[in-house]
Amino acid sequence: MARHLITSALPYINGIKHLGNMVGSMLPADVYSRYLRQRGHDVLYICATDEHGTPAELAAKERGLPVDEFCAQAHDAQKAVYDGFALAFDYFGRSSSAENVEITQHFARRLNENGFIEERAIRQVYSPADGRFLPDRYVEGTCPHCGYDKARGDQCENCTRVLDPTDLINPRSAISGSTDLEVRETKHLFLLQSKLQHEVEEWVARHEAQWPQLASSIARKWLNEGLHDRAITRDLDWGVPVPADTWPELAAEGKVFYVWFDAPIEYIGATKEWADKDPASRDWKSWWYDVDDEVRYTEFMAKDNVPFHTVMFPATELGVREPWKKVDYVKAFNWLTYYGGKFSTSQKRGVFTDQALEILPADYWRYFLIANAPESDDASFTWEHFTATVNKDLADTLGNFVNRVLSFSRKRFGDEVPAGGEPGEAETRLGEEIARLLAEYEEHMEALQFRKAAAALRALWSAGNSYLEEKAPWLEIKTDKDGAALTLRTAMNLIHLYAVVSEPFIPATAKAMRSAFSLQDDTATWVPEDEARSLTSVPAGTPFTVPPVLFAKLTDEDLEAYKERFGGSQA
Repeated sequence: MARHLITSALPYINGIKHLGNMVGSMLPADVYSRYLRQRGHDVLYICATDEHGTPAELAAKERGLPVDEFCAQAHDAQKAVYDGFALAFDYFGRSSSAENVEITQHFARRLNENGFIEERAIRQVYSPADGRFLPDRYVEGTCPHCGYDKARGDQCENCTRVLDPTDLINPRSAISGSTDLEVRETKHLFLLQSKLQHEVEEWVARHEAQWPQLASSIARKWLNEGLHDRAITRDLDWGVPVPADTWPELAAEGKVFYVWFDAPIEYIGATKEWADKDPASRDWKSWWYDVDDEVRYTEFMAKDNVPFHTVMFPATELGVREPWKKVDYVKAFNWLTYYGGKFSTSQKRGVFTDQALEILPADYWRYFLIANAPESDDASFTWEHFTATVNKDLADTLGNFVNRVLSFSRKRFGDEVPAGGEPGEAETRLGEEIARLLAEYEEHMEALQFRKAAAALRALWSAGNSYLEEKAPWLEIKTDKDGAALTLRTAMNLIHLYAVVSEPFIPATAKAMRSAFSLQDDTATWVPEDEARSLTSVPAGTPFTVPPVLFAKLTDEDLEAYKERFGGSQA
């Protein structure tokens, strides 16, 4: 089977992420990884915390912690939330790792040897009070466009205008608050992306037809506007150091690489971290180096990350002149909004992933988010929509089906799957419908069309309810006990099928459904077409139990409580 390398956008270290971040990268990557593993593919799903850059230093300062200690704690806190969401990473690393330092410095040296890095003098804000140059985000002041008094030197969060530190009114140091600022000359390294423009264009042209329109259009926009040379170093205390063997003067000044340069390299670095945990049986280069036709590489990210991974990082990989694996397919997502407005980490607006898990188990969120993933356009989260989806799809369509089938069968036939008669016309029709819907589900999953896949999964669940309503075993048992037993046995086989094929979306619930049956040799990872058609994987006589309620219905009181806690209106 094919080997699949999967990565999702690296969550930034400064705080727990919101639901929009979850659905825009890590969750769909997990769903796809789980599906591929079930189909027998060799899968490596890699992610990591993105730990460098000014926001990390500022967040650490706010907490009164050394930045390395802050990042270690924040990494563990984020990992705990992702474990709570049942994200099955093969490895969840850290961009501050020794492995990433090693590979980032290697990339920089190679780019320099190949003539794609240049040292340039630039003018930059300097704070005598702090004794250091200030990166853009370390300069705060009043936005000249909207008057917001906490605008940063790179962008105003209030009006979203892109700024230069010298644009700010009454600028001050974000470290000390000092307004005694100067503009001085300093040196930085620049990646000469302009020299790689044509190579990147040729590479994108070979791939963009296979990408979603969102990803290809963003890449094409950046290329049409022309690639600019970009500074890849900063004056920070925390980051991948500029190697002294290549740039001794800059290294002596404490320059580090800019976060956008080292963060994409961390995908490779995290894979090496994974391999270094078990070097005898893991080979990180077998996933990344000179494996163009052997590995299919899929990336998941929201649209704001697309330029970095379709243009900038490919430029870096091309410039090192080594056969590093480049992305084959970029699954890009639009925004998930909160009642039409932006989720905001800094303004604490919307539902954050740790809060979500306080309210309800992960499967509620996993299903809702993937079923409403912002694939073709932005999607809006509302508590009304969430509640309606949970009640209709999860509680009524799936949960109620499982409960009433198993409860009724235990009440009338005991704790073993009843035998009943031979399948008839209704079972034949059901088998054909299940096989058709399963093929549709597989097709959408292979194409990474998650909303369509969720709709096909929902249709599979609905088919069971339609069959049950048609056969009505609660009436059938009065005149045809064997017929009712057949109906229930067939429905139990559907429950097992649902357990197997629903696992990428709702893994905990899938495990509960599967565990209801005491099958001695239940090693199936998928349901073949002929098995879906025959529905015979759970034979008569199999002991079973009735699991607890799979999904609780959400009430009007729940809805009002959620809205009161988180807000529930237009931004």
